[in-house]
Amino acid sequence: QVQLVESGGGQVQAGGSLRLSCAASGLTLRGYTMGWFRRTSGKEREFVAAISAASSYADSVKGRFTISRDNAQNTVHLHMESLKPEDTAVYYCAAGAYRSSPLPWERSYLYWGQGTQVTVSS
Repeated sequence: QVQLVESGGGQVQAGGSLRLSCAASGLTLRGYTMGWFRRTSGKEREFVAAISAASSYADSVKGRFTISRDNAQNTVHLHMESLKPEDTAVYYCAAGAYRSSPLPWERSYLYWGQGTQVTVSS
């Protein structure tokens, strides 16, 4: 059974940083494209970042967020810096079929975590 478990969320002031982690069981991360998405209250879930052979980012987080993969720990991380109140959301980890260029669409991902809340106060 595949499980993705996010951790590292919390509350931080604007300008601060957080590192989210997603620990996988039941699959080997290096064989998948791994993504992070987020959902703000009342909005659709949106793409944040993804990694496979390359990495990609939403324009809104480019230069502030970094996605990385630790194959030995079977974990993917999202390091977030210069956080803004508009980054407040529930952040979800997802795993999808491997593609050399990661895709930003939800339908490309097969497995999802339960999410972790990130709150950025001004």
